[in-house]
Formats: sequence, C-alpha cells, structure tokens
Amino acid sequence: MKAIQSTLITLTLAAGLFLCGHVYQNTSFANNDQANFAALKQDISKSPKRVDFENDLIPIFTKFGCNAGACHGSAAGRGEFKLSLFGGNPQADYEAIVRQLAGRRINLMHPEQSLVILKPTAQTSHGGGQVLHENGEAAQLLHRWIQQGALYETLRQLERVEISPQKQVVTNPANPIQLSANAHFSDGTTKDVTRWTVFTPEDTSAIEIDTATAVAKLNRRGRHIILARYLTEVVPIELIAPLNETPIENNEKSDETHTSSEAVETSIDSEVLKLLSTLRLPVSPAADDVTFLRRVTLDLTGHLPTPDTVTSFLTNSNTDKRKALVDTLLQSDEFNEYWTLQLAKLLRIGGKDRNTQGAFVYHKWLSEQIREGVGYDQMARSVILATGDSHEVGPANFYRTVDGPREQAEFMSELFMGARLRCANCHNHPLDKWTQDDYHGLAAIFAKIESDQIVKVKQSGEIIHPATREKAVPRIPGSQFLPTNVADGRLELVDWLTNSDNPYFAKAIVNRLWKAMMGRGLVEPVDDFRSTNPATHPELLTTLATDFVEHGYDLRHTLRRIALSEAYARSSNALPQNRADDRFYSHALQKPLAPEVLADAISDVLGVPDIYGDEPEGTRAVSLFNPNTESDALDILGRCSRETSCENSTEATDGLQRKLHLFNGDLLNARISINGSRLDKLMSDGKSPMEIVNEFYLTALCRQPTDKEQQFWKQHINIDASANSQRAVLEDMVWSLLTCNEFVNNN
Repeated sequence: MKAIQSTLITLTLAAGLFLCGHVYQNTSFANNDQANFAALKQDISKSPKRVDFENDLIPIFTKFGCNAGACHGSAAGRGEFKLSLFGGNPQADYEAIVRQLAGRRINLMHPEQSLVILKPTAQTSHGGGQVLHENGEAAQLLHRWIQQGALYETLRQLERVEISPQKQVVTNPANPIQLSANAHFSDGTTKDVTRWTVFTPEDTSAIEIDTATAVAKLNRRGRHIILARYLTEVVPIELIAPLNETPIENNEKSDETHTSSEAVETSIDSEVLKLLSTLRLPVSPAADDVTFLRRVTLDLTGHLPTPDTVTSFLTNSNTDKRKALVDTLLQSDEFNEYWTLQLAKLLRIGGKDRNTQGAFVYHKWLSEQIREGVGYDQMARSVILATGDSHEVGPANFYRTVDGPREQAEFMSELFMGARLRCANCHNHPLDKWTQDDYHGLAAIFAKIESDQIVKVKQSGEIIHPATREKAVPRIPGSQFLPTNVADGRLELVDWLTNSDNPYFAKAIVNRLWKAMMGRGLVEPVDDFRSTNPATHPELLTTLATDFVEHGYDLRHTLRRIALSEAYARSSNALPQNRADDRFYSHALQKPLAPEVLADAISDVLGVPDIYGDEPEGTRAVSLFNPNTESDALDILGRCSRETSCENSTEATDGLQRKLHLFNGDLLNARISINGSRLDKLMSDGKSPMEIVNEFYLTALCRQPTDKEQQFWKQHINIDASANSQRAVLEDMVWSLLTCNEFVNNN
C-alpha cells in the first residue's frame, strides 16, 4: 500500500496537481509516468473489495436523497453541484464529482479531506446538513473508492431487482412488515441491497417506514402502494389490509357456466368480486330498473330518458330488457353524437380559436367514424398519418392541436399510450422506463411535420437532444431507434402503436371507457400508465384490452360488455361495511354530469332550450363542435376549453361558481316559469299541483316521488291558495329538483 501511495504522489506531482487533488487518470504524463500510472491502475484493479461507482455509489446518493429533485438532482442542481435525477446518468454524475470544480471534490492524497465526504458528513458547511455519518458504511465506501483511485468502472450490469413482499394481504395491520430487496447482476451474482433501497409509500399517512430497518407499519386498512427504488429500477409493492375484520361471502362467478358471449361480463364480475372478497367488502344490491335506465342512458347517450321511455321500460316484463335497452342505445343517433363529444375532448378538437373551420371538419370526420363503427386503431392511424389542408381534411388537424414537436410527442403519448412522456424531457422519467432518448426521439419524428393550414412532411426538421446537444435520433418510445434513411417515421410509429401486442394502446382507451361508465379508471389518472401506478384490477384491464383487440377495436363492443356487467348495475347506495370504498366497485360511484350533459338536461326538464352563440335554437350542448361557442350556461357549469387535457380537471364538478349559480343564479331562476316553459304550460293546461310534481319528478329523476316526498309537497302546496301562490311553491319544487345530487349526478 505504501508503494502505491508513493507512486500516486509522484504522479500527482508530475501533473502539477499536488494540492488540488485532480484525478490523475485525466492528466497528461511523461512516458515514464504513464507507465507508472498503468502499473498503478493494474495494482488497484487487483485489490480486494473494489468499489463499483455505478452499482455501489449511485445507490448511496439515492438512499440519502442527494440526487433527489429537492437537492442536487434538481434541474439546476444545488450549491453549484448537480447530479442526475435518481442517478439516471451515472457518467454525468462521475464528471460532476471528479472533474468539475477543478477537481476539488476529490482528494486522492487524503481521501478523508474530499469535499464529497466532508460536506455530507457535515465536517464542513453543507446546506443539506449532515446526511452521512463519518464512520458509517456509506462514508467508508466513498473513502475506499477515492483511496482506490476514484475510477469510473462498472464491474457488472444490474439485470433486475426482486422485492419482497411484492404483493401481500395483511390480516393484522398491527404486525410490522419486513421489506427486502435483492439485486441480480449480469455476472451471475446476487446481492442483498435492502439497506440501499429507497422505500417510499404513496400515502405517507397510511404507511410508516423505518428507513434504517426497512420495516413498514400500516396505519390504516385498505390497498396501499410502496415504491421500492434501487438504481434505475422502481418496483411497486402492494399491501392489502382487509377493510373489515370479518370475511365477506360474495358469490364469485365462474366463466365455465356462461356462454362465450357473456365471458367478458363474467370476467369483469369475477375479478371485481375476487378483490372485494380479499378486502372483505360486501357488495351493494343491484340497482332497480329506474336507476339502471337513467344511468345507462346518460352514460351511453348523454340524454335523460324521456317519460315515455321510462314508462315503457318499467312495464316491460322481458327478462332480457336491459340487454335490449343497451343495444338500442348503442345504435342510436344520440350515442353517435355523445361519443363524438367524448372523443372530441380526448383529441382536444377546437381548442384553438384560430382554426374554427378545421375544428368543424375534424368534428364531422370523427362523427362519421363513430357512426360507421370504424375501429379505434384505424382512427389512430388516420390522425397520426394525416396530411393535407386542415380546412378540408379533418384528421390533419391533429397536428394543429398543440404547438411544436415536443408538445406533439407529449400529446400523442398521453392520448394513445396513456403515458406521461413529458416527464422525460429534462431527465429520464423518475418513476417509469421512459428516457430522454424516448422523449426527444419521438419528438424528432414529429419535427418533420409542417403544421400550418396545409399539413405536410418536410424534407428536414430536427430536435436537439439536451443531453448530447446534438440532433435527436427518431425513436419509437421504449422500442428502437429508426434508421437514418427513414424519411417519415410516422408509419413505423403507428404500425408499432396499433400492433395487437402493443402494451399501451388498447389498455389506454379501454381504461378510459371503463372510467366513463364506472366513474373511475382501473388506472388513475388515466394518462399515467406506469409500473409504479398499478391498476386496481390488473387482470381485468388485460382481459378487457385483449377482448377489445380481438373484436376489432370496437368501442361499442367494450361499452356493451361493461354496461351489462353486474358491477356496473350495482346500486350506489353504500352499505355500512363498504361506505369507504371509492375504487373497488362494491357499490356504484356517483358520477357528476358533464357540463354539456347537465346543460341539456336542465333545458329538457325546464322545457326551455338554451342558446349557444349563433347556433339555431334547439341546438344541444353535446353537439357543439367548438368548445369556445358563446354560452354563459356552459361557462358557469365549467366546460373544458380543450387547450389542455380535460381528463384531470375538477373545475367542472367542484367549481364554486357552478354551485352558486345553481343555487341562486339566472341559469335556473330566469327560465323556470317563463312563458312557454314546462311549468308554465302545465299550469296553463290546468294540471293539478301534484300532477305537476309527478311530471317533473318523472322528467328529471325518471321516477315518481316517494311517499315521503309526496307528503312533503302536499303539505307545502295549498290547493286553496291563489295560482300565483301555488306557482311560487312549484317554482321552488322545480329548483330543488334541478339542484339536488340525484339530478346533477349520474347515480
């Protein structure tokens, strides 16, 4: 060892770096010194317990938060020291530690005096305080690495990390859960890396983790996720603590007892019931016919059932009447209109004022696709491969939705893959597999698209990769770089995207269909698919996606399967034992009506159509192609402008402005009893107060008032009072119906 130190001193003096401690491997030496250096490096390589920079040191920086976004892993770094986020770029980290700051972070002569040790151990001023103990294993590893020459060498490659437990049902939440991690490397070795693995609960109020011992403790029952991070691997751990102590007997269904046409509905129910049984959650009873009729009609058509439809359905004794109803709704013009709106929001049609004509032809094209039952894969191909005059070719407007190829890459990945590639713009995605190469490579494909009124492929177009400062190479995300001679990479992209084996495309749209019908996605948020955000029912999601592909990417087919499942048909009335369930479908979730649907429903009940810009009187809100059409009602109800995604906005359902206007604004009050309204006509026709009450209940809630409700209104409507006095009470009755939860939600 003394000989090594002597040689090291000689080499350092020869390089003129005796005091500042630069790393000798990057310094020019005389011929003799180069020979000495080579001999020294060979001696070091033979020394025991060599420290692997990538596999031994990067986990230290991650474990103690040094490369986290709140510290040196932020975009700008911290204290003039920048590390890659969570060690995504070890080579850049090595450069920052060893070569930047004139090499002062490393002292080869006196490793213990290296800033990379002095600062985290708080032996010198450090903004982050003490994060390492001077005599702890982490500091000693750093010391030994510097002592060995602070070399950048990777002795082996990480192949996978096994986390235990990966999924566990915890019958007694009071019992501690020991977490462990084992890394498997390319040289065949396995190493216990539990102490260097970061275990982070998604909900810190639900789970406590002792970082020193990797022991987890549940604070409450439910399904909880812990993210385990080692190097670039992030693995989710799923812990399920039954919500009730007593087991629940929910009858699970077997696929074997059903015909093939019912197999998917059965799979839906068996998977849902399986998890409910594990969670010990009982199911609420099935919804009655009235509730099912209103629910499925709103979900499939965006319309309230008419009173005649309600009466006809309730008097129908056919055991298959629900199937017949669903099939009728799926083939209706109202379905085409409403689901054109649903997909128009996904595609953000009309989000830009400057392209109203383009929005019109785009919306018209989309409506034709829905009406003709074109497969979703073909719709995707049409928009991704589109070129031409955007005022004449509807799909060409796909390239006028956002500004710039990077934004187009983000939009495309969120829409068709359900993946947030935008997180890989400045650094590799911290919670997913996506890299900067994926992000900028996808953007490079779109860089050749000219997105003026005439959408066309340019001969040139490039994106500069921020890490390399060179042109990004076009790339299929997570798959492959494209050959340099490919003139337009969109064909390769769409072939990959719509391939039946693609792991994202079918699942992304099926998940959105599920949310539209059930109120919550199997993956939530719906545009954030990643291994660290697992589906509540992963097998069910796979089954639905596979069935979707096998049936030609038919939207109607999957919607029908969901609508005819028992999970969909459950009552929204929660039981005491399942009241806390907001994601496992033991009871139906209340779904707030979309602004356009609610606006139309209000108009239908009042019998007074709203006016939308210059559109003809009687135009329905769900049929508007332009989300910026002038409308006070839609503004009040919180419509989405479509300039960004409409999927994660809470304004439409929780906006204070909406609630205030419903309670005391002209949205309702100015139309309830004006001339020609439903109330005005009924009173003019001489209908009795209770007849009017019954008709409004049937129109708004698709049911007759209960005995308690009938008694209430009889007590408040004085049949001997003047017409004006009765009108005032009836106006209050109408107002109360249009503001009650049962009306503004789809139960």
